[in-house]
Amino acid sequence: MSKETEKTKRKVAAAIRYDPEKDQAPRLTAKGLGVVAEKIIERAIAAGVPLREDPDLAAALAKLPVDTAIPPALYQAVAEVLAFIYRLNQREKEVLGKI
Repeated sequence: MSKETEKTKRKVAAAIRYDPEKDQAPRLTAKGLGVVAEKIIERAIAAGVPLREDPDLAAALAKLPVDTAIPPALYQAVAEVLAFIYRLNQREKEVLGKI
């Protein structure tokens, strides 16, 4: 990728929430491009929220209005992200349980 392309390519970020007791489907809670995306990422890191890079999914989520349910067409991709986070949380519990 050329430096010019790297400079013009904008970072995309999206945040999702899923509470099976409250939500029928995961929801988009934040989205942003460029500086806004960087702020979303910074806040997630500060809050200890796991991050996963998936540019295609982030771009698709960025087209949705904030606080809407994820559409069925994105269920599989979002399920993979949620499974990734679940596995991270389980590993963390195992490690902390051994301390």
